[in-house]
Amino acid sequence: MSESFLNSEELAEQAHQLYNDGRYDEAIALLRMGLESFPYATELHVGLAYAYLAREDFAWSRRAFDTALTLNPEHEDALVGMGEALLKLGQAPRALECFEKMLVLGFKDDHDLVLQAGRALFREGAVQAARRFFFVAVEAHPDSSEAKACLGYAEHRLGHDVEASRWLRTSLELDSSHIEARIYLGNLLYDRGEFESALYHFDQTMPDDHVDELAVWRLIELKKTIYRLEADDPELLPWTERLAELAESGDEVDRLLAEVEATQPDGTVRDPLQLELFGTLLLELDGMRRRSQGAHRVTTRAGITYGGTWEEIVGQMQADDPDGRTVSLTEYMEHVARRRAAEGIVLPAADAEAFVLASAAAGLLKIIR
Repeated sequence: MSESFLNSEELAEQAHQLYNDGRYDEAIALLRMGLESFPYATELHVGLAYAYLAREDFAWSRRAFDTALTLNPEHEDALVGMGEALLKLGQAPRALECFEKMLVLGFKDDHDLVLQAGRALFREGAVQAARRFFFVAVEAHPDSSEAKACLGYAEHRLGHDVEASRWLRTSLELDSSHIEARIYLGNLLYDRGEFESALYHFDQTMPDDHVDELAVWRLIELKKTIYRLEADDPELLPWTERLAELAESGDEVDRLLAEVEATQPDGTVRDPLQLELFGTLLLELDGMRRRSQGAHRVTTRAGITYGGTWEEIVGQMQADDPDGRTVSLTEYMEHVARRRAAEGIVLPAADAEAFVLASAAAGLLKIIR
C-alpha cells in the first residue's frame, strides 16, 4: 500500500516498527510526513516524540510530547514520555508530576508504563522515587520477575542489601532465566562475603551471559578456591576465554550496549531507554567493584610484597619497573600485558583488580590477602 494512502493509525504502526528496528531517522521522516496530512493525530505526535527521545534530541522530544498532551492531556504514553524528556532536561519535579498524573489517571496496573517511569527515575539517580514506582509495579503484578528485580536494584542502591537480595531472589524464583538479576545477586552476595552462595548463582550462568569482567573474575576465583581447581583446569577454560574477550573489547558501557546488548533474541533492536538502564546497572557493577577494593597484599616470585588497593598495588609494581615509570597506570598495564602475551599469558589491562588477579592466576605473583 502506498504511504500516501495510509491512515494515521497505519502510519503510526509503520513508524513504530521502524523505531523497534532502531531506524529512528526513518521513523521521524515518516511521522513528519504523516503529520502533514493528519496534524491532529495524537499518536503520530507521541511516536515522533519517542523517536526524538531515542535519538537524544530531548528539546524536540519535549516539544512533540507537549503537542500530544495539548491534544490529549490524559494520554498515558505521552505523560510518561514527557517525564523522561523533562528528566533529561534537568526538570525532575515536573517530570515526577507527569509520572504521578499517570498513576492518578488509573494506570497503576499498566506494568510497562509504571516500570518505564521507575527506570527513567533510576537512570537519573532519583532512586527513592524510582523505588516507589517499582513497588507500585510489584503490588499490581506480584508475578513480575522484572518488577521485583528492579526493586532489588533500587534497594541495593539505597544501601538496603538484605532487602535487595530478598527481592532479587524472589525475582529469580519467578524467572530463573533472568540473567541480569542473577549476576547482580551473585555480586551482591560476594560483596557480603557469602562466597558459596555467590558461586551458586554465578555457576548458573554461561560465559556469554557476561558483559562485565567483575563476575567472571569472581567466578574463576571462587571455583579455584572452593572447588580447588588449578588455573589450567578445563572447567575454567571457557571462563578465561570469555575474560580475554572482555579484556580485548574494553569496558566502555557504550560499546557493551552497542555490540552486546543491542539485539534481542527476535532480531529487533532493544529500546534505547532499556539499554540505558542496562548501562546504569553496569555502572552499578563498577561501583560494586570499587567497594570490594580494600587492603590487599601480594608477593612476587622475587619475594617483593606490595599492599593497598588494587590500583595502589599496581602503582607500586609500576614504580619498581624501570620501563613503566614515565607512563600512566593504564599504559603500564597495557605494556605488561603485551610483554606477557608473547609468553602466552593473557592479562587484562583495563582494570587493576583484573590485572592483579590474572597475574596471580598465571603464577606471576601470589595473593596473600
